[in-house]
Amino acid sequence: MTDPTAALAAQLAADRRWQRFTNRDYTCPCCGERTTGLYDIGYDHPDPWPHGNRAASGAEELVFGDDRLGTDLCRFDGAHFIRSTLPLPIRGSDEVFSFGPWVSVSEASFSAYVRAWDAEDYSDFPRCSGWLMNDFPQVVTEDWLPCDVEMGDGTQRPQLFIHPGAHPLADWQRDGISFDTLLDIYAAVGQDHRPHLGEA
Repeated sequence: MTDPTAALAAQLAADRRWQRFTNRDYTCPCCGERTTGLYDIGYDHPDPWPHGNRAASGAEELVFGDDRLGTDLCRFDGAHFIRSTLPLPIRGSDEVFSFGPWVSVSEASFSAYVRAWDAEDYSDFPRCSGWLMNDFPQVVTEDWLPCDVEMGDGTQRPQLFIHPGAHPLADWQRDGISFDTLLDIYAAVGQDHRPHLGEA
């Protein structure tokens, strides 16, 4: 019986687009663009944040009364948010693509996270529940999605895992995404790599 994991790995390894995409020395013959390899897609703020883009403002933190948005923490209108990552394995490889969205958590969980942040010690930060607060390209949602918030090894932002059965995105996290789905995601945010990668 054929090992499906090995078959997927062999299929991806044989895909010349993947070979070019992951080869940082590859240059597109039509325009001279160099490949960058895998990169993540981050979000400046939770979608409901009403006060504009922090990074575009050039400010370290946006403050409007009690509303605050920094690089990793946000609160407004009585709600509390943490910048996080949502990993999606790429089928057939060891690579993981991540969105960098915001998650809404309870005030108690937010306070616990801030204490851990200040102490630079996340060992006591409990796993908690939250709500995904950004829409993703190529992912259709009708409402905010329930998820679990986990710290991992504490050296990176918290990771989000969509509750099983809540949305097909949970299946993507469990089963991974194809290279073509990854290219669709990049194209949806204006980074269409297909014309530069040639045929499979």
